[in-house]
Amino acid sequence: MMPGSAIRSLRQHVGLQKLSGLAGIAHSSLGPNKSYKFIQDDASGESSLACSCFRILENLELICAVGQLVYETIQAHQKVYHSGSGSMLFLAGAWSRVMLECLDRGISVAHIMSAMSEGMDICLNVCRKYSILTDGLNCTVDGQGLNDNLLMKPIVQAPCALFLLDGTAGAEKTSKQRRVKLSHSRHFYEVMSENVCTMPKSGPCEPASPDIAHLAEGLSHGCADMMHLVIKVSKIQSENCQHFTFDVTKVVSCLMPGLPEEHACVFPGCIVLTSSEQASVAEHFKEQNLKVSLIHGDLSDTYRHPGYSAPKGIRRVCDQLDSRKEEDWMEGVLTHLLRLDVNVVLASGVACEKLVEHCCRHCILVVQKVKMSVLKAFADATGAAVVRYATQLNDRCVGIGVNVAVWRDFSSKSSTVVNISTCGSSGLVTVIITSCVHSKALALEDQFWACAYRLHHALKEKALLPGAGVTELLCVSHLQKHAEHLVKPHADGKDAASLYTATVLHLMADALIDYISTMMVNTGNFSKVRARTVLSQHLEDCDGDLSLAGKFSQLFLEGHKQDSFLSSEMKSCSVPAVKVYDNMSIKQEVWRKALDVVFLVLQTDAEVITGVDPNTEGENLMLL
Repeated sequence: MMPGSAIRSLRQHVGLQKLSGLAGIAHSSLGPNKSYKFIQDDASGESSLACSCFRILENLELICAVGQLVYETIQAHQKVYHSGSGSMLFLAGAWSRVMLECLDRGISVAHIMSAMSEGMDICLNVCRKYSILTDGLNCTVDGQGLNDNLLMKPIVQAPCALFLLDGTAGAEKTSKQRRVKLSHSRHFYEVMSENVCTMPKSGPCEPASPDIAHLAEGLSHGCADMMHLVIKVSKIQSENCQHFTFDVTKVVSCLMPGLPEEHACVFPGCIVLTSSEQASVAEHFKEQNLKVSLIHGDLSDTYRHPGYSAPKGIRRVCDQLDSRKEEDWMEGVLTHLLRLDVNVVLASGVACEKLVEHCCRHCILVVQKVKMSVLKAFADATGAAVVRYATQLNDRCVGIGVNVAVWRDFSSKSSTVVNISTCGSSGLVTVIITSCVHSKALALEDQFWACAYRLHHALKEKALLPGAGVTELLCVSHLQKHAEHLVKPHADGKDAASLYTATVLHLMADALIDYISTMMVNTGNFSKVRARTVLSQHLEDCDGDLSLAGKFSQLFLEGHKQDSFLSSEMKSCSVPAVKVYDNMSIKQEVWRKALDVVFLVLQTDAEVITGVDPNTEGENLMLL
């Protein structure tokens, strides 16, 4: 039988158990070989095919508070980074199991949070110490002349101030404990990634551009075809520039289900799917220099700027009696557009269906759901001004220099592909993603954006981390060494708190080992036991060796057999350079947010449980 204290702990911390169970869906989302899952609705019988952790959560009916918290956190992260949601959920589940284990061992909530915060600081220090500057990846675009010896050399940096979760940095830190602080938003407060301390430049020359081909290969993470499309985008954007450029804000994706995947391609301009009526308008505009108006918001009579939104569910009686309100609005907008000789209207929101039909009859093409960054690109290229309402348009707001052409006609599918471009170079590029299965096309689109943003962050931050589990393994080594130092007989200040911290750090290290071994299992070359055995052997062989990253080969990600993982080549000093990279900011945010979610669930469990002894020490609970 379980001890009474352990039973109470399990009963009181249901949130952590739910988080651990929910994290089980992330196992298939780790590593380059992701598995598709069918999600079926028992009530309606409908099913959906999902590949990424984010899409799986999106299709689940999450009714519990923990599920909602996890989904909203991952949704906010995915919106910014487009990558890492599976790792975040997996680590949240792994660290929730660490907390449950600590609670079962009688370690207080305060000690758990303090020790895990210290463990997180150790991991962040590992990221800074072993980061790789992309400036050292040479200046070629075709991969020639790469100096691989620069890749695995750890960067010796001066100590950097750690940013707390609320965005402030302490000049003199008296404690390494991280603070959990929530903004007024329902999502976690977004913080900027920690800057990498860069080495001083040796001369007045600007640093050379990184080897883009090598970067793209290392950041593809098993999605080589989608990364190849990203490279094509960068080449198109760089055609009219003196140097390499890649602007992810000027990239648009267009799904075309029904075509084989090999038809995926990249074209300059903004390519959109239109109806047959809109296609006839586009045919009329062939080889013409057109006027364009840009609307940021919905193109409807009920749309109001967010700053002027009325309370929902409240209507004036006169609004209901005025049946001609929408018709009068449409007539006024159409008259206004015709007076200004506008040919194309691009709106970031949804356009009124009746207005689109009326505009088609008057040879005005209306395109809705256009990204705001695309509107800005058209504004810069045509001289147009972005407005909130169509009634705000005037001669100075209308731009000129837009071309519209039918790119491909799919009459059998009741849709036509239209390319909207500018006379000058706007940098806009559209990626056509195709698949015979709609769900597969959606998954490929997610993979493309993940690749695009990984390359974007790598070029922006000019720093990378060793990938394929190398960084995590470095963290395991440092966590274990720190824990062993705390329990040494001659360690200064050895007390119960130090023993608690050592226990927590060992458990955190084991959670990271579980993360790496799961990635290895997903390759199909390892069993779970074999993967953990290989990792344990490697940690033992490299004990005390700070060049651990250089000796940890990526063989298991390149399809080699299990035995090659423990070959003499891996143990030698002349190991091939790392060919898999991770983004520094994405990995740090994944770790932070995963731990923040677990902390929040832990504190919530501690605050809402029943039967708590009022005489228990109050420092176990931390106010948010």
